Amino acid sequence: MQPETRWRFFSDAVMGGVSSGKVVYLQEDGQPYARMTGRVSTANRGGFIQIRLDLASPPPESTTGVRLVVRGNDQRYFVHLRTAGTILPWQYYQAGFDVTRTWSDVRLPLDAFVASGALLRTIPRARSLRSVAVVAFGRDHDAEIDVREVGFY
Repeated sequence: MQPETRWRFFSDAVMGGVSSGKVVYLQEDGQPYARMTGRVSTANRGGFIQIRLDLASPPPESTTGVRLVVRGNDQRYFVHLRTAGTILPWQYYQAGFDVTRTWSDVRLPLDAFVASGALLRTIPRARSLRSVAVVAFGRDHDAEIDVREVGFY
């Protein structure tokens, strides 16, 4: 399990925004995790930083949700799913969750994800999932979130 080979960091700088951040890989009690930190700024039409995990293969068709083990700085974060149908860079499915300073198990049903535009299916299909991203999004704030596990149920 080498998280540094799976997570990629992105910010709104790819589209002219000014948010900044990074991902580092740490270990606690023998368990690796990714820590994303940064400053999210809505200046210049921006407003996000994210770490994205590309899936080697889609989850089983019977999948009904995304499961995370996370902790952070007592703020709201989001999961963005990309599918075979999210062709354009600004297309995704989004669901929010809150973190505390202690590790917690977060379960987000697929039907809780909202499409970013009218051209997408209402609910993402498990068999078409291509990536999972943990995102600090939509408002000016300092982000700090640790991600120990990402899976499906």
